[in-house]
Amino acid sequence: MRQWLHRFAPALLALLAGLLGVAGLIPRPAATPAKPAADYVIIVGVAGLRWDDVNATDTPAMWQMAQGGAIGALSVRSARRITCAGDGWLTLGAGNLAVYTPGAVTPVCPELEVPITRDGGTRPGSGATLPDQSETVSRNRNLHWGAQPGALAEGVRCTTAIGPGAAIAAARPYGRVDKYAESLDDSLLDACALTLVDVGEIAGNDPVARAADARHADAALANVLAARPEHSVVVLAGLSDLDATSRLHVAIAQGPGYTGGWLTSPSTSRPGYIQVVDLAPTALALLDRPMPVFAGAAAATSDSGRPADVTAAVNRLADADREASVQRRVGTNFFQTLVVAQLLLFLAVVPLLRRARRPAGPQTRRPVPRTVVRAAEVLLIAASLAVPAALVADLLPWWRWPHPGLAFGGITLAVMGFATFAIAFLTRRSRAIAPLGGVAAVAALAVAFDVLTGSRLQLNGVAGYSAVVGGRYAGVGVIGLGLLVTGALLGGAALAQRFERRWRPFVMAVIGAVGMVVIGSPYLGADASGAVALTAGVCVAAAMAVGGWLTITRLVWAAAAALFVGSGFAILDLFRPEEQRSSVGRLLVRTKDGTAGFIARRIAEADVVTTVTSPLTALVLGCLLYATFVLLRDWGGLRRLLGVFSPVRAALTGLVVACLLAGVVEGVSFNVLGAALATALPLVVLSCLRVLEHADDRTPAPRVAEETLES
Repeated sequence: MRQWLHRFAPALLALLAGLLGVAGLIPRPAATPAKPAADYVIIVGVAGLRWDDVNATDTPAMWQMAQGGAIGALSVRSARRITCAGDGWLTLGAGNLAVYTPGAVTPVCPELEVPITRDGGTRPGSGATLPDQSETVSRNRNLHWGAQPGALAEGVRCTTAIGPGAAIAAARPYGRVDKYAESLDDSLLDACALTLVDVGEIAGNDPVARAADARHADAALANVLAARPEHSVVVLAGLSDLDATSRLHVAIAQGPGYTGGWLTSPSTSRPGYIQVVDLAPTALALLDRPMPVFAGAAAATSDSGRPADVTAAVNRLADADREASVQRRVGTNFFQTLVVAQLLLFLAVVPLLRRARRPAGPQTRRPVPRTVVRAAEVLLIAASLAVPAALVADLLPWWRWPHPGLAFGGITLAVMGFATFAIAFLTRRSRAIAPLGGVAAVAALAVAFDVLTGSRLQLNGVAGYSAVVGGRYAGVGVIGLGLLVTGALLGGAALAQRFERRWRPFVMAVIGAVGMVVIGSPYLGADASGAVALTAGVCVAAAMAVGGWLTITRLVWAAAAALFVGSGFAILDLFRPEEQRSSVGRLLVRTKDGTAGFIARRIAEADVVTTVTSPLTALVLGCLLYATFVLLRDWGGLRRLLGVFSPVRAALTGLVVACLLAGVVEGVSFNVLGAALATALPLVVLSCLRVLEHADDRTPAPRVAEETLES
């Protein structure tokens, strides 16, 4: 019995670590739904309205609403790449991502044209019909989002629409608008429990023209506020963009339940941020109406923490919009530059790899000067720190500078320089895998610290996610996931190398379990799909950490452990509210009701688009070619590195498994693997250089050889 425990204790402890990781992913309690607090809900839409349009002078009515209500940044994501006015209104009416604007996507939205047939002529309050509604419903039915135009109108007995855009949102699935008027009539605001008002749009970038349009919209809003019935909630929303410069927009709710604070929603889990799709469930919750299934949407509520000074609160939202507006452009330039720079650096290191090995006998060729090798090592460390440095750069408001791209680049280079100096200094006397484990751990700790403090660096950050795109608003993003997987596996490998072989799986499992909790906990990373992927990678790495081949027995045990722990993640994901579930939980639910094809199709299309458009795809392909034709050659050093350091071989295998699985399941293709390789491969190349440098050292035994390389 004692011998059995001695043999299997590490494996049992590794399994226990995995179970503790699952326990850390217990879903958070469901958010308290908005209590019925209103007899009337009035939604006022202004296409293109941004927070920098709102001020006390030009828009006093909006400013008054902001002072007495709850405010937030509105993400206007729809089923169309550029959300035009019609798309925003239809998404509001469907409570799901929908598309209204026909034709190809152009840089500037076409003018909104809504065919409307009036029942009673021009008499305000008479009914109307949208003759094209059946075509709109059919078009959205064929999309993989499953939007149902008219879902909001079907949730109430009567709906009033004022203006053409409002008619799109208020129309029932068969095109009927209960009450319609071209312009505001005071008597219509209490004719139905739900009223939608279109007060125009604010287009272009000319400050004078935007200010004039904002004053016009504000005057219409003032009339609504003056005529609003008692016990009503008024919601002001900048429902859409009007061109390709996607931005965050205005969201204000004022009335019972919204007397201050930030607007938030379980769909974003971020105070101060809501989506257009949240407006439909918000209206129905306030009116105490039956709630249909709105995929990825939830009722908006008011949260505390907003500054007492409304000017400071509005400026914060406007600042978030500025950051989000430049994030995509700066991020694209950063990753394109990073890919080119790293691939060129890898090519420049090839001659050093070929000449790195120093034979023990007489020298037949002059060795590479140590200063050149040292310079290459420093550059490789700097390259591996580029993505973590980009994350840390958001500590400073680079987006406020006149040239945000240059400011971001300067800050990132400064962070890289400082971190590179520290890592190079601390590992100057170390060999082999010390820099690999150190940098990987630093990268993971940077992301973990950000997650623990609210993911403020990733929100709208270059190495994070954009609230404009709308895929994620809190937790760990795609790039952060790649860094965490890299840190958990490579950092765990460097630590496991210092333990006896039989304890290495336990060390890998413990570090992996911590990573699972950080990634998958709804209070932290909130990415159950990423946690499942990391589970698979950790199980593979733990099975290979003791050295030797990945035998059938090890593979079976690794697969069984991954299936067991992954099933735990999936089951816990099912207990989360619909709007908080990951793609794994949604896929399981859709499989049960027979609509999993929509989710699978959406993920597959996203994978294809990301593969074609992301610069990280080029990095992954370049790394694959480099590893195949350079590092795996006799002189490349990778085979020796993996042979001497079995935990590193295990970690790299697990890293590829985890990142590929996460990328496919989350619809981001090679982006997770690309982020991981951007940090990992420069460190692997550096380790190959150091291993080759000592390849012919005379050592008495393999274990002594390992200790020599580690020292």
